[in-house]
Amino acid sequence: MSDNHPCLSCGACCANFRVSFYWGECQSSGGTVPDHLVEQIGPYHVAMLGTTTKPVRCIGLQGEVGCGTRCSVYEQRSSTCREFTASWEDGQHNPHCDAARAAYGLPPLTAEQMVAFVA
Repeated sequence: MSDNHPCLSCGACCANFRVSFYWGECQSSGGTVPDHLVEQIGPYHVAMLGTTTKPVRCIGLQGEVGCGTRCSVYEQRSSTCREFTASWEDGQHNPHCDAARAAYGLPPLTAEQMVAFVA
């Protein structure tokens, strides 16, 4: 992720949603996600610590939502995080991104912002 990516001044998704995924993504099973950062939520699924209760805040999130954030496990993040895109990042609107941003009083991202970012 480049230094000027909109997500680095947001982080709302990491402080709004449960991040759950198949336990096989954990390091002990050959995956990348550090085991000590997850909790078991079902027979085959885990969730990032801090995302199963309110207020939500993923243990990997560093910084202040809306001001400056980063993921401390970005290279080791789960498929759930890898597949979540900022609204318009891939040319598609993501209402979940908009909802997370709205929960923190942030305006939705626009296609124009993302075009300016990619350019």
